[in-house]
Amino acid sequence: MSAAPLLEAEGLSLRFGAIPALDRVSLAVWPGEVVAIVGESGSGKTTLLRVLSGLARPQAGRVLYRDPAGEAREVHGMGEAALRRLHRSDWGFVHQNPRDGLRMGVSAGGNVGERLMAAGARHYGAIRAQAAAWLRRVEIDPARMDDPPAKFSGGMQQRLQIARTLVTHPRLVFMDEPTGGLDVSVQARLLDLIRALVADLGLAVLLVTHDIAAARLLAHRLLVMRHGRVVEEGLTDRVLDDPQHPYTQLLVSSVLAA
Repeated sequence: MSAAPLLEAEGLSLRFGAIPALDRVSLAVWPGEVVAIVGESGSGKTTLLRVLSGLARPQAGRVLYRDPAGEAREVHGMGEAALRRLHRSDWGFVHQNPRDGLRMGVSAGGNVGERLMAAGARHYGAIRAQAAAWLRRVEIDPARMDDPPAKFSGGMQQRLQIARTLVTHPRLVFMDEPTGGLDVSVQARLLDLIRALVADLGLAVLLVTHDIAAARLLAHRLLVMRHGRVVEEGLTDRVLDDPQHPYTQLLVSSVLAA
């Protein structure tokens, strides 16, 4: 593991009126590490993901990102253009609703190719070949390259969004409930795909999920959130097999009882 974290947050706080969405949250993610953030709806996990990725600004605290040269940059001190470049290159974001991460009026191949072009690719034949290879990699028939995403099932749309996100080999990927809203059989297949791609590409991932089983399958470390605070954290198996905080115990027991 690298000596320095890829992403590091210190003392993040954010309130919506009287409600503490984030309450002095700190965390670190190392290169190649998958960290899951779990908790019930309203726990602050999606807000935390948005703040870490620069899509929302905290009222206190800071987020540092170490670029490939090892220079630490304050995410919320970047200008909008620099943050957009970061999201097109070093970072990726997989949304719960794939329609939020896809261009629905653009073909499947075009969705993947657009990110390559944003990263500087210009050779049409090479872009199309890479798009076809990535469609195959996420188990979409390349013969459907020219079909719009609207003709795909929800599971296929999510796999297409993953292809679009990973085609440029980002160093860090934010995932917000990537299997939410899908049938159980589709979820299982998608989780297996994500696990294989993350391992193959050596990605660092910040995963928000309410699904304890998904967290156990994918994550090296686990953070449990409640009311905007991290109430427990540690190696995934340790936290889930021997939870210390009463809230974590409740989460785990509710899964076992289901």
